Amino acid sequence: MVSTDANDSTVQPASEGQPLEERGNNRSQRPESQAFKDFMAGQWAPDTSAPPATAEVAPFAARRRRTLSLKFTGERLVIPAGPLKVRSNDTDYRFRPHSGFAHLTGLGLDHEPDAVLVMEPVPEGQGDDGGNHHATLYFRPLAGRDTPAFYADARYGEFWIGPRPTLDQLQKQLGIETRDLGELEVAITKDAGVVSIGGMRIRLLREVDFNVDALVDTSRINTGVDLEESDNLDALLAEALSELRLVKDEWEVGELKKSVAATVNGFHEVVKVLPRAITHDRGERVVEGAFFARAREEGNDLGYDTIAAAGNNATILHWIRNNGQVKSGDLLLLDAGVEADSLYTADVTRTLPVNGKFTEVQRRIYQAVLDAADAGFAAAQPGAKFRDVHKAAVTVLAERLDEWGLLPVPLAEALAEGGQHHRRWMPHGTSHHLGLDVHDCAQAKRELYLDGILAEGMVFTIEPGLYFKQEDLAVPEEYRGIGVRIEDDVLMTADGPVNLSAALPREPDEVESWMAGIYSPTGE
Repeated sequence: MVSTDANDSTVQPASEGQPLEERGNNRSQRPESQAFKDFMAGQWAPDTSAPPATAEVAPFAARRRRTLSLKFTGERLVIPAGPLKVRSNDTDYRFRPHSGFAHLTGLGLDHEPDAVLVMEPVPEGQGDDGGNHHATLYFRPLAGRDTPAFYADARYGEFWIGPRPTLDQLQKQLGIETRDLGELEVAITKDAGVVSIGGMRIRLLREVDFNVDALVDTSRINTGVDLEESDNLDALLAEALSELRLVKDEWEVGELKKSVAATVNGFHEVVKVLPRAITHDRGERVVEGAFFARAREEGNDLGYDTIAAAGNNATILHWIRNNGQVKSGDLLLLDAGVEADSLYTADVTRTLPVNGKFTEVQRRIYQAVLDAADAGFAAAQPGAKFRDVHKAAVTVLAERLDEWGLLPVPLAEALAEGGQHHRRWMPHGTSHHLGLDVHDCAQAKRELYLDGILAEGMVFTIEPGLYFKQEDLAVPEEYRGIGVRIEDDVLMTADGPVNLSAALPREPDEVESWMAGIYSPTGE
């Protein structure tokens, strides 16, 4: 590459002079004198904070590690948190660890980029909590105030990003041995190799931290391990980590209840701002912003990008652009969830009449979706299959579509596997597992997910919908531009499903009454 100056006929290679990788610091104008460095290293108050207490999650996370340990006896397991991710140039997204790492350690929030959990095999029954592994968390330690990184490292320096826990603090908090990240390479690669000749088999949670991927792959190549076979070993670890989360423990359920409660508060905030949203050219952004403010006030962040879809945008299943108008007389489909500090997220949808009153057609469609949701709840019983919830809900929707004369074939033909015509207006699944990921347990085997049996401790959604696009000529004009979804978060108990999001009204009359109690959309 060469650079040219219109006022200088000399052509200079771009690499001459200051190296390219150093130019990002040109704006900082940081002093480099030894006097400055010496001054920065001293006169800082000592840390007098009390030692951290053992985290409430610690024994639950230990139990999860033990369960995983028993599944992979004699194998080294490597689970990275992941690195910081660049948003633009030298600015990063807020850090969020991989859900598998968070589940096994109990760590949430934003203080462990680059950390890696290594579960080292030990003789059977002699590991942590009677398991077959000893867990060690490799972590970037806090840079001391006597080091240049304290003030010079904009990504990791305390002067820039605030304090991070020390190795000792994390160990006391989590009950996991914690070591300097600089020791990671040896921990991962020692004794690695082909098992049949005495080497150690490694399983890696891949595509989380590409530096760790490269470290493991290089070790495998150097020791003659078959990479194609290793890819399968790694996939089975990802699968096991997903399946480990299918049933939530008591602590996880508590965290999900917190995130749902915060989400309910967010929906209240949205109703409050609807009058302003109606007057704004991008009213959907007003809605989105109101919910996001509550998510940051009460939780860590959004669990996923908010869908704030008014009018015809409500028929776009993953509408997250949210730049449309919010008009009186339209419906607003709000699909949103608060992520708690623990990273567990809610996922709730309500469809609201913007002016506080459903029209006759809107109410008809809304009631059909509500009846489908109630059928899903009735089908969601311990011992039933996960897929039974979907079947019950879409059957009700198909029946309503048939009653309205919208199906092009008889109802029985539409419901048959060779038909499915009703799915034109309800193309998505009715339920998904919920937890650390909004679509939790996504790598679980089909027989444990769709064909899995509903069991106590499972948390999932029930979310049927009907979506009649403005351009859909298969339906009468009065239906077009209307999208309705009702989504609740459900805890399976021994006695049946519990609606964790029941605090948000679902019945149309109750929705209207609830909205009227918060504001007067029509100005009356």
